[in-house]
Amino acid sequence: MEKYDLIVIGAGPSGYAAAMRAVDFKKKVLLIERNQLGGAGVTNGALSSKTWWELAREAHFFHRNLVRYNIHSPSISYKEVQAEVRRAVAERKELIQEHLDLLRAKASLDYKTGTARLLNQHEVEITQGVKREIVYSDYIILATGSRPRYLPDLPIDEKVVMTSEGIENLEDFPESMVIVGAGVIGCEYATIFSSFGKTKVHLIDKGERILPFEDEDVVRVIERNMENNGVHIHRNSHLVRLEIKHGTVEYELEYTDGTREIFFVEKALISVGRTPNYENLWNEKEVDIHISKRGIEDNDTQTNISNIYAVGDITADISLVNVGELEGRYAVEKIFGNPKRKLVYENISNIMFLNPEVAGVGLNETHAKEKGIDYRVVTLDYSCIPRAIAMRNTQGFIKLLVTNDDDMKILGMKVVGNHASSAIQAVALLISMDKGIDELAECVHPHPSITEGIQECVRMLMGKSLFKPSILHGKLTCRTCCNGTYSNIEF
Repeated sequence: MEKYDLIVIGAGPSGYAAAMRAVDFKKKVLLIERNQLGGAGVTNGALSSKTWWELAREAHFFHRNLVRYNIHSPSISYKEVQAEVRRAVAERKELIQEHLDLLRAKASLDYKTGTARLLNQHEVEITQGVKREIVYSDYIILATGSRPRYLPDLPIDEKVVMTSEGIENLEDFPESMVIVGAGVIGCEYATIFSSFGKTKVHLIDKGERILPFEDEDVVRVIERNMENNGVHIHRNSHLVRLEIKHGTVEYELEYTDGTREIFFVEKALISVGRTPNYENLWNEKEVDIHISKRGIEDNDTQTNISNIYAVGDITADISLVNVGELEGRYAVEKIFGNPKRKLVYENISNIMFLNPEVAGVGLNETHAKEKGIDYRVVTLDYSCIPRAIAMRNTQGFIKLLVTNDDDMKILGMKVVGNHASSAIQAVALLISMDKGIDELAECVHPHPSITEGIQECVRMLMGKSLFKPSILHGKLTCRTCCNGTYSNIEF
């Protein structure tokens, strides 16, 4: 029986990151993958869907600019777009594979394909076809990821009624599509298909608005753009039934007022969350890993079994590629080293690929209110930022939350608009350092840039902004929220 210092089960973003960090510690490592190297994060998840979004955004802006110059828009080939997405996926997979192959020749790193199962807390069985092998390890990291969640009453065949896995295999733009689920993934696909201008998109939302965890001012911008792009949002609706009839989709909704309505579309996308992959991953008689409805329960990546760790989507923590990679690296440092600080999630940056893009870090107003935190908040409209004016797109805003005291430590920030994802990292660093806003106030930003808007937000809080919120009503705001009640800050 071959022995290892560490076995990592799952070669998606979190598992691959864990294996590479273990190489840094000069450990003998085995990385096991059942399906495809890179996992869903590359093949049918983050990379592929975001490539679709980038191409859809290009198509949308291209069409808008042609209209500006009174030029007829050419037809978009689905096959060409799909091929470009597949080239992007292949490019990333080839890089990961090449890196792995070259590293295996230089380091004590093995890679095996097959289905892994824990026989006990140290032994792992690997099955590939009729071949069966048992290996031993001092430590084990579980990084088997997640899959789209199925609803039992829906006829998901991945051809007419699909999840995010099946939608990659469409043969053409559907004339119409209903998306069940108005969370991040559902809204991103609604943005993608509506931006190409080929598909009439219906989006089912059981509440008053999409993205219920987001602040209302953020959602208003996204909803308005979706509807202007032809998306039909079913608000306050409950899906009574969804059936495949004659190769198309018929679905019935019941609204909160009791009325019902039937719709007919060509395709359906089910986007109601993801399910962790831990079925048949261990022998329950020998390995009793605690799990909850959301995934494996862990304490700082460590399960209730001391030598077994869990990272990425399989856990009950945040399901993001960057979080999974962070957890994978941290778990290895905890096993073989001494992390300089505990794993924290307060400064995790995130981005929603919508129209426009939305990036954030830390708390938003919705979460601050839920936690009963008093805060100060400033917002600055993109129309006040020279770079946004130069881009000829001033739709969006920056919102910064700080503690309601003299320290004004940063609680969170949200940026809605072009270049949003490029604007938040400095604030993420300050949050992780538990710093206030002084460091940002006099920092010299490149001009023109979107980050200049962050500096102006900070200066507003300090009472020394270039533009005064008391003068430019609607473009700038500066206020406090105490016990849920707002008051304007006057300087």
